[in-house]
Amino acid sequence: MQQPQTPHVVVVMGVAGTGKTTIGPLLAARLGVPYAEGDDFHPPANIAKMSAGTPLDDDDRWPWLDAIGEWAHGRAGLGGVVSCSALKRSYRDRLRAAAPGVVFVHLTGSRELIADRMSHRAGHFMPTALLDSQFATLQPLQADEAGVAVDVAGGPEEIASRAADSLRALPEPA
Repeated sequence: MQQPQTPHVVVVMGVAGTGKTTIGPLLAARLGVPYAEGDDFHPPANIAKMSAGTPLDDDDRWPWLDAIGEWAHGRAGLGGVVSCSALKRSYRDRLRAAAPGVVFVHLTGSRELIADRMSHRAGHFMPTALLDSQFATLQPLQADEAGVAVDVAGGPEEIASRAADSLRALPEPA
């Protein structure tokens, strides 16, 4: 069994279209840890709501965040990568309450770049029309939050490499 290169449990966060589902597995492979797709933690009602073009509210998100937090808690000391938009500080606080050692990789990019990428993907339930609500909701990582911001310019391998390098610079979890 390959020894994980980091005991961190990493949440790959950002607005829809930043590449969480693409970068997350690549980052997990680089770190030698398992990957979990955050969208898989959504209850069916949330997916139906988003598919209809209706943004989720906090009451919709709490059970989803709790499920991701439970997964992250179970990976504490072992490492893992999970995708989760984690747009608000309160959402990240909820994840940290469940899994105190979690760190965040915030995938960042211009609205234009992200909208362009979203317009070229097929089969995803999040319509481009909800991108503005995502940017309006976004509260970037604060100085007291463990994590790094990684620009999504360039190809997936390049972005994953920058993310892995940035994570290596973080202190090891206590």
